[in-house]
Amino acid sequence: MRPEDIIIAPIITEKSSSNMQEGKYTFEVNKKATKIQIANAVEKLFEVKVVKVNTISVKGKEKRMGAHTGMRPDWKKAIVTIDTNPGELKYLGKGGKEVKVSKKYKDTIDEFMGA
Repeated sequence: MRPEDIIIAPIITEKSSSNMQEGKYTFEVNKKATKIQIANAVEKLFEVKVVKVNTISVKGKEKRMGAHTGMRPDWKKAIVTIDTNPGELKYLGKGGKEVKVSKKYKDTIDEFMGA
């Protein structure tokens, strides 16, 4: 699946807006997407470093229109925690030399609120 097929839409509620201060963003995602696919899609689309992904399968509610009843579709929600303080990675290379890798990651998702 492509990243555009995995992330369907952001979920903007009062609770999700307060969680943005902690680096947690909420998305509606494809029902068949795994946590790894969701993390890779968010990293590719928004250029951030994903730390953790929590997923919730939401059951559809029963709705009525007069005498007729029907069900809303089931959907999947993902709460993605991003690294708000990305830094340089250090590891030991050949010969015991310390190697630094600095990738350019953002610390917020600006497109989330339509900015």
